[in-house]
Amino acid sequence: MNTYGIVLFHGIQAVMRAEKVLGQAGLPTKLMPTPRQFSSDCGVALRFTWSELEQVRDRLAAAKVDVDVIHPLE
Repeated sequence: MNTYGIVLFHGIQAVMRAEKVLGQAGLPTKLMPTPRQFSSDCGVALRFTWSELEQVRDRLAAAKVDVDVIHPLE
């Protein structure tokens, strides 16, 4: 069973950029509506496999993508 994480953003442009950056790195992601339990300026979030957290953080930081917060997704 996969455990997932969710990346929240301040705007849709950051979401789209993050999806592109992570896709080019071979990290699978899925766009999804931001779950209610998380507050976000943007209504779209990016889901990823939690075991790839460090790679996701590193890639987004290197690409200077504006991330709000990263949470585990239960």
